[in-house]
Amino acid sequence: MVIEITDEDFEDEVLKSNIPVVVDFWAPWCGPCLVIAPITEKLSNEYEGKVKFCKLNVDENPQAARRYQVMSIPLLLFFSAGKVVDESLGAVPENVIRVKVEAQL
Repeated sequence: MVIEITDEDFEDEVLKSNIPVVVDFWAPWCGPCLVIAPITEKLSNEYEGKVKFCKLNVDENPQAARRYQVMSIPLLLFFSAGKVVDESLGAVPENVIRVKVEAQL
């Protein structure tokens, strides 16, 4: 399950997580974001308990988007121990995201 997060719970859900986290920075008007969503949903079920998947609406939560200098979406940031360790920009195929997720394990 992909967890919908906000600026308010970003620190608890992402930075303080004891497992790797993938954050999908997105917006409802973004076509490519809608392409990525089913992929992150599928992977979140496959990696449940090993990797946490979150999505953050950049329009409603500008602080996190600013903090990580999100200029284009969809942007997936891969966090480990509270730090960004990888990223994926744009509507990329599932295998590209899967390789990056596997690298976190």
